[in-house]
Amino acid sequence: MKTVWIASGNLHKVEEFQRMLKNVEVKCLKDLDKDIEIIENGKTFEENAIIKAMSLYNVIHQPVFSDDSGIEVDAMDKKPGVHSARWMGEDTSYDIKNQAIMDAVEGKDRTARYVCVIAFIDEEGNPYTYRATVEGEIYDRPLGNKGFGFDPIFYYPPFGTTLANVSEDMKNSISHRGKALEMFLAEWGDKL
Repeated sequence: MKTVWIASGNLHKVEEFQRMLKNVEVKCLKDLDKDIEIIENGKTFEENAIIKAMSLYNVIHQPVFSDDSGIEVDAMDKKPGVHSARWMGEDTSYDIKNQAIMDAVEGKDRTARYVCVIAFIDEEGNPYTYRATVEGEIYDRPLGNKGFGFDPIFYYPPFGTTLANVSEDMKNSISHRGKALEMFLAEWGDKL
């Protein structure tokens, strides 16, 4: 089985990618015997995704992919955006973050979207990016116990519920990460 490296230590993301990349083994930063410091100082999802992938590529010199993703809330000027994971502090629980977002949109426009950009660095070190979104709304309370992060408050109208209240397969069928991965696989899947 072929191995694909992902520049992430987030085991939830690794699990999602492993489910979607059925014919390859997904390895991540935790599989390395040394630590890599990745400073996500890009201003866009594309910049951060490339920073992460190049950081790992520069160590292993093999093709690498990464993703940068987050939630954009229209009533919050598209924040937390690229800072979603670090917004309010990396150690702040998503229960607190989710409540802050629900409070911020109270009585306002509730539209929001998940954004995902996958970056792929090929064998020669050339970067490629793939951007996808899923449109939804901020729900008025957390609902569901599946998924992670902002999923309990991300209401997806076609499902009539939040993404934390559906199966992983349902979520992956429409998810920003799943769509970006499909775009990536359309170009690179037969080369993996």
